[in-house]
Amino acid sequence: MAKSLSDAVLDGSLDVAAGDQISVCSAEPTTYTEAVTTFKLAIVIGVSAGDFVNANGDVSGRKMTVAEQLAVDIDSTGTGNHVAITNLSGTLLKVVTTATAQLLTQGGTVDIGTFKLELADPT
Repeated sequence: MAKSLSDAVLDGSLDVAAGDQISVCSAEPTTYTEAVTTFKLAIVIGVSAGDFVNANGDVSGRKMTVAEQLAVDIDSTGTGNHVAITNLSGTLLKVVTTATAQLLTQGGTVDIGTFKLELADPT
């Protein structure tokens, strides 16, 4: 018997993963506090629903593409190597992904490039 999962179910999961703030972090955050305080070097607050687009996956299933965020103010100096999605009014760390390591200097700005989160069809 074949397995299947509706695109609507996968999209629902991806919709929950969307948030309204994206942080650049100096280490992999494992908690909300680490993403928005402890490891945060820069954060963009006010990310909108239009910054998250669901579509067919590159391999299978569905993917969410997160739009680039340009000229994000850098709050602390350090090497950014992770990006995290959270909500301003919450305590849930929703998504963490790696990023190309880049030295960030307080007072400057950083661009967060487009990235994707893909959920595969069941096998």
